[in-house]
Amino acid sequence: MINYQKKLEETITKLDGRKTLLLHGCCAPCSSYVLEYLTEFFDITLLYYNPNIYPEAEYVKRVEEVKRLISEMPLKSPVRLIEGRYTPEDFFEISNGLEKAPEGGERCFKCYRLRLEEAAKTAAEGGFDFFTTTLSISPHKNADKLNMIGEKLEGQYGVKYLYADFKKKNGYKRSIELSGIYGLYRQDYCGCVFSRRDR
Repeated sequence: MINYQKKLEETITKLDGRKTLLLHGCCAPCSSYVLEYLTEFFDITLLYYNPNIYPEAEYVKRVEEVKRLISEMPLKSPVRLIEGRYTPEDFFEISNGLEKAPEGGERCFKCYRLRLEEAAKTAAEGGFDFFTTTLSISPHKNADKLNMIGEKLEGQYGVKYLYADFKKKNGYKRSIELSGIYGLYRQDYCGCVFSRRDR
């Protein structure tokens, strides 16, 4: 079992000055701790690209919370936001045939890939040093699978993937604390129509 938190710490100690990071953010609560932690070491642009979220009103609610968090939270360096396209048809295309798959299974892995690939592509186009995602902070997300996908995309797009398991070192606990401090909207389902159905 790879300790991805240790890998992250090793990468940070080897950094030669501040680097740029394209961070895929899934929601404000998950982004809170990750931004608090990583703005000490990186100049971060947060990419909000989550075509899985249903319905559109929920998508809007979540992106507005991300904007509010970035504007209100005293971070160690300013964070720029890229609001990605809302293209739910992309999510339905990759989940076709997997509508009945259990939460946390193959459908979710394809969803990880969809969002991480957009992050890798955006990072390559923008000349970023690294890319990663906040998704590993959730106890419901498979950090091993996320990091394996990130590693493959690094090879494909030529941008370093920042290995991480943000739930470690009380990261998830801290995200709950920060959600309370900033009164963040904490959703009761992952985001897609299937997770909403099964909640």
